[in-house]
This record gives sequence, structure tokens and C-alpha cells, in this order.
Amino acid sequence: MTEQKKAVVLVSGGLDSVTALAMAQAEGFDCYALSVDYGQRHHSELDAAKRVTSAAGVTLKVLPLDLRTIGGSALTDDIEVPEEETSGIPVTYVPARNTILLSLALAYAEVLGADDIFIGVNAVDYSGYPDCRPEFIEAYQAMARLATKAGVEGGEITVHTPLIDLTKAEIVQRGIALGVDYSMTVSCYQADGEGRACGVCDSCRIRRDGFAAAGVPDPTPYQ
Repeated sequence: MTEQKKAVVLVSGGLDSVTALAMAQAEGFDCYALSVDYGQRHHSELDAAKRVTSAAGVTLKVLPLDLRTIGGSALTDDIEVPEEETSGIPVTYVPARNTILLSLALAYAEVLGADDIFIGVNAVDYSGYPDCRPEFIEAYQAMARLATKAGVEGGEITVHTPLIDLTKAEIVQRGIALGVDYSMTVSCYQADGEGRACGVCDSCRIRRDGFAAAGVPDPTPYQ
């Protein structure tokens, strides 16, 4: 029997990352989930990450990294989360977050002997974040191949972004086809302690519109 290839999957507990995990498993990867407790406003998304990875039978590692000491985002600082549609790069952008998260995933992958990393970034229905664009991923992957022992020794480090060109509706449809239970996920920027969504932030709006466009009932619990 051929041994399964290992992959590190960044799992935040939100809709996109959980779909990326399901897609990685469907491709036959032996998945190791990684979540980061970076000082985000609430822990309900980390609770969601634990639920979905447990349901998927995947090992989850949670790393502490307090980005509140840097601040600069409505998710890690005392800045109000916008409750109306915004343009440009919003205040919910966490400075260098995906660069940091991918670096942690890269380190974990090297330890595991994994050549593959999955991240659920999306450049279609995204909120204006610069670190969700294909150009960023391409540049990061090139850097990873130069900066790692595996890359220098001839290994192929590949950053997979299976959702990057999909609309939110298409992501929902892919997930439903793979049996994802979206009621276990949390996407809201200001969910309460029970994981109930506010229904008015950018993330809630994009998620709700995605379910509607996909023709799928929205399972999100709202406050």
C-alpha cells in the first residue's frame, strides 16, 4: 500500500478553512490541522476548529501567539468592528496574519515531513485582504522553497489554495457535496461566547449571501 502524503491544514474554525480541510481529505492527504490562538476577539472560532477537526478525525495542534501585543486590527485591538459594508482594506485586516500563519504551518510541515500546506484563502468573495491574493501565495511558496531544509534539499513545498478562485456560493456547494456540517463553524468577527454570529459584520454578510446564492439553508446561529 502507498503511504498517504501528509499535509498541514490551517483551520480557523470558519467556513472557508473547514471546506479546505474537507477538500484536502478528499484528495487523499493525511491531514494535520493547525490553529493559532493569536489574541482574536473571541475563542468561539477556536472551539469550532476543535469541533470540526474532531468530527473529521484529524489531529489538531493549537499554537499560542498573542498578536494583541502588536494590535492594529479590529480583531486584535480595541477598534470597533464595522457593521456596514466597507471598501478597500478594512480594519479587520490583521497585519501580516497569513504570512505568520503560513510560516507556522511551514515549520510544522518540516517537522512532520510534509510537503503540502492547505490554506482557505479566497480572492473572490474576500474582504479586501492583501494576503488572500494569488500573487501573495505564489511569492510565499517561492520563499518557502528557498528558506527551508526540505526545499534546499530538493523537496517540493506546495501551498494549496483550493478556494482561491471560488465564489462563496461555490465554496458552500463544494463543502456540502463533501459532507461538511457548516453549523459547527464560526465566521463572525464578533461572535458571542456561544459562537452565535452578529449578523451584521462583513464576514456575516459574505457568509449569509453565499448560502443564499448556493440555494442552501443558512445553518448559522445568530444572536
